[in-house]
Amino acid sequence: MKFTFIPFFSFLLLLSSVNASEATEKVWTEPVVVEPKYDGVPVAAPAGAVILFDGVDASKWKQLPRKEDADQTDRFRWKVENGYMEVVPRSGMISLLQPVITSGHLHIEWATPAEVKGNGQGRGNSGIFIGGFPELQVLDSYENKTYFDGQAGAFYKHRPPLVNACRNPGEWQCYDIHIERAKTAGPSVVTVYQNNVLVQDHEKFPGEVKAGLLQLQDHLNPVRFRNIWFKPAP
Repeated sequence: MKFTFIPFFSFLLLLSSVNASEATEKVWTEPVVVEPKYDGVPVAAPAGAVILFDGVDASKWKQLPRKEDADQTDRFRWKVENGYMEVVPRSGMISLLQPVITSGHLHIEWATPAEVKGNGQGRGNSGIFIGGFPELQVLDSYENKTYFDGQAGAFYKHRPPLVNACRNPGEWQCYDIHIERAKTAGPSVVTVYQNNVLVQDHEKFPGEVKAGLLQLQDHLNPVRFRNIWFKPAP
C-alpha cells in the first residue's frame, strides 16, 4: 500500500522549523520615557582627551560619498558653521582619517532638526559607527514611535536602549560612550549614557579590534554634531 502522508508530515516539520526560528527572535519591551539629565551646555574635554571636532576644524575627517554621487572624492562636504557640522543630505557619511578609537571615553553632542518632519525612522535619523561595534542610533525619539531597537540610544537592530532619555527636537543631546576593547579573545564591552542617563549597560561584542574609525551617517536628515572628543583609557 502506498504511504500517502509524507507530504503532510513534511509540512508539519517545515512549520515546526519556522516556529522554532520565530521563537528565537528577540521580543523587546518598549523603553520607558525618563527625564534627561543634560542641559545642552557643551561638555568640556578632560585633560588628555583628543579633540576630534571643535566646531571649526574638520581636517581630521573625510567624506565617504554615496555610489550615485557624481563627486567620488573624499572632499569634506558637510556644513561647518556656528560651532557644529551638519549633514548635507545625499553627500554620504563622513569618517575620521585615522582609527583612533581604542579603549576609552568617546563624547559626542548631536541635535536633530527643530522643525519636525516625518515620523519613525524618517525623523532626525543619523548614526554613529565605531569600528568593531554596531551602529549607535541617532534619531528624534521624542514622542516618535518606531521599533525599539531602532530608536535613539539603541545599538541598531541589536539592542534597544534601557530607557528613552531624549530631549526635545532641536535641542542638543549627548552620548558618552565608554569602550573596553578586548585584550585577548574575549569580548569588547561598551557602556553608553545618553543625556547623562544610562542607556546601554556593559554590552558585549565579539572581536579583537584594537582601534577603530569613527563614522557619522548621512541618512538624508540635516542632523548636527559638535564637541566630539575621545579620552583614551590609561
